[in-house]
Amino acid sequence: MEVKDAYCLVSIAPVRQDGDDRSEIVTQLLFGELVEVHSIEHPWAKIRTIADGYEGYIDHKHVSFLTKKEARRWSEGLSYLKEREVTLQTPWGRQRICRGSFIPEGVTDFSIGGDVFKIEKKKWENFETILEYAEDYLNTPYLWGGKSPFGIDCSGITQIIYRLFGWNLPRDCSEQVDHGQEIEFDDIQAGDLAFFKSKSGKVTHVGILDGKGGIIHASGHVRRDQFVRDGIYREDIESLTHPLYLIKRL
Repeated sequence: MEVKDAYCLVSIAPVRQDGDDRSEIVTQLLFGELVEVHSIEHPWAKIRTIADGYEGYIDHKHVSFLTKKEARRWSEGLSYLKEREVTLQTPWGRQRICRGSFIPEGVTDFSIGGDVFKIEKKKWENFETILEYAEDYLNTPYLWGGKSPFGIDCSGITQIIYRLFGWNLPRDCSEQVDHGQEIEFDDIQAGDLAFFKSKSGKVTHVGILDGKGGIIHASGHVRRDQFVRDGIYREDIESLTHPLYLIKRL
């Protein structure tokens, strides 16, 4: 089929490695996110995200098709929801959307293609720093491929938060590590990113440093642990859990 543009119409859509409900979730689409649909074999649509070029399979009912003109119009002036969640009035009823969803800047009424939406209640939280956003995710359950306050993984939280500050990081920490400037341990500031390698040498974990000897990262749930020269130290089990690879500042 011809590649078609579409947007995510549900709050959170799981993107799977293969077209199978048992396949692992590799990432998520959030409301309003633009994708290219490359093929459809019901119920699975093979997609590629516009924002970060990630590929996978979704339930085709989770997206609505747009013309090239409609997709271009939607992408102009697009921003991200900063509040943890709001309620939308939609053509199909009330729907909650979460932080990181794609919405226009500074409006409460908007349309995507022929669909009209209204933000029911908009009360912005007064977060001004990367660290404040990171702390707001504390105790969020870990979900492989997750990108929402209801379930998130280590690179999902860094991608979402840094988007709010103008950085469109890749989806995986193995690619995020290629961005920014390397920082020495003694020069750490709040908001710096720490990366960690597995025994095989692949970057498999990332966390946000608080500048006070701690790190906020998703491991079981989003938690704050000690950050020492050798990596992440968990007091509760008295163990170094993630050996440090390097520190980056964006």
